[in-house]
Amino acid sequence: MIVTRQLRRFGLVAVGLALFAAVAACGDDGEPTPTPQPTSPAATATQGAATPEPTPTVGGTLVVYAGRGQNLVEPLVQQFEKDTGIDVELKFGSDAQMLATLQEEGDRSPADVFWANTAGALGRASSLGLLAPLDDELLSLPAAFVPDSRSWLPVTMRLRVLAYHPDRLKPEQLPKSILDLPRFARENGLQGRIGWTPTYSSFQDMLAGIIAVHGEEAARQWLEEMKALQPKAYPSNPAMLEAMRAGEIDLASTNHYYVVRFQRAGYSIAMTQFEQGDPGNLALVTGAGILKTAKNVPAARAFLQYLLSEKAQQYFVGNIGEYPLIEEVVPDPRLLPLEQAVRQGPSIQLEQLPLERALQLLREAGLN
Repeated sequence: MIVTRQLRRFGLVAVGLALFAAVAACGDDGEPTPTPQPTSPAATATQGAATPEPTPTVGGTLVVYAGRGQNLVEPLVQQFEKDTGIDVELKFGSDAQMLATLQEEGDRSPADVFWANTAGALGRASSLGLLAPLDDELLSLPAAFVPDSRSWLPVTMRLRVLAYHPDRLKPEQLPKSILDLPRFARENGLQGRIGWTPTYSSFQDMLAGIIAVHGEEAARQWLEEMKALQPKAYPSNPAMLEAMRAGEIDLASTNHYYVVRFQRAGYSIAMTQFEQGDPGNLALVTGAGILKTAKNVPAARAFLQYLLSEKAQQYFVGNIGEYPLIEEVVPDPRLLPLEQAVRQGPSIQLEQLPLERALQLLREAGLN
């Protein structure tokens, strides 16, 4: 049963607070981390959540194009194969790479499912006409969770936060808006001491959020002011936070669970929120949809249903620290309640985030 009390409507977004003391560990980049290896989906599911009945076997091979990290999702997909008897062929890349591949392949695409890291990418795929409408059985969710296009399912939620090194900065010193970050850095001599991940999908969605709230010119100016600070660019969030741990940088916008896993390993990294309604507080969903050109629709349907099963949702909670979307899952009591986090973010219909405009700004700035 999908949790209805957590969100008033699907488009609300938010940020996590520093109350996240710890959460289990793996991140979307699939990079090595300082935390223990994830447990298997089956083992995770036994930690308080009932294991669902296996989905009936469906013939053929399922082809999934995934914007999620390989090390992150492969254990879950292997469990899906074991539970259902469905063989899965996975192709990995960033959301933007997967979208570009799908557009290039067109009707020739072998993909059955697009499993994305962000709602912006799913909204873009929908607007390009790549996704098939989902029926009422698959979309048997409260209306608050159903995207307007009815062409994909939300699977999990994560929050954008401002990470900082507490030995060098205090929370009361920090800027109240993501747009104030360049000014704050200049005034406090932090040129070259800020990290960012402009090629990462959640960062790109956050930039799209800045466009949605403040307009394209404000977003362009923010990028230029940030570039003038000579920030250090990293290929992944774990690499960026490892640099913070090592003392190379002091500030970085990231997703909450990356900070949490460094905290669990005993490292001195903290996180905080911006003021209420700020796009730097963006909450993001992962999700999946079935391609219009899918050759194995029965297997694709079974896969989407599995992602919202108790076993899969407990895996996301236990191994990543993301927020689940079903209430049968045992939540991590150390997470800030999602309904509190939601109130901190701007009111944006996530499917309508202007992702292509954000990507264009990054290209113009030489960052993507």
